[in-house]
Amino acid sequence: MYQVGEKIVYPMHGAGIVQAIEEKEILGEKQSYYVLKIPSSEMKLMVPVNSAESIGVRPVISSSDAKKLFNKIKDQDDEDYPNWNKRYRENLSKIKTGNIVEVAKVVKSLSHREMDKPLSTCEKKMLTNARHILVSELVLATDDNAETIEKEIDALIAL
Repeated sequence: MYQVGEKIVYPMHGAGIVQAIEEKEILGEKQSYYVLKIPSSEMKLMVPVNSAESIGVRPVISSSDAKKLFNKIKDQDDEDYPNWNKRYRENLSKIKTGNIVEVAKVVKSLSHREMDKPLSTCEKKMLTNARHILVSELVLATDDNAETIEKEIDALIAL
């Protein structure tokens, strides 16, 4: 169980800080919920405590792991599928894992693809979401601001 003040990642939404643990009655069922604030978007989420592990909630990576991730972004090769439908499904699957390395692969791959030609509306939205997830975790892991992290990611992708 996570405690108030801990930094955690909620797959598909990004990283946040547990602000409270509250008991709520929803649809006649009382449950405990983590009240999670996502600093990068000022969004608040409620995550059921009982299902947090099964939906992939995990601690934010350490600052040393964040540095390693920046190197992986720089060094990783793109996985590109010519068929947009297969590419979309593969990328969505990577994002849903909640694994920050997989999310970084999606960001790099779609960013490179966007440099070559415009992305479809679905892939643009996916890139925006994946960047948000990546940046939100790196902000909490490194204590840098979002603008600094985004510039660093852009510089690494451009290599």
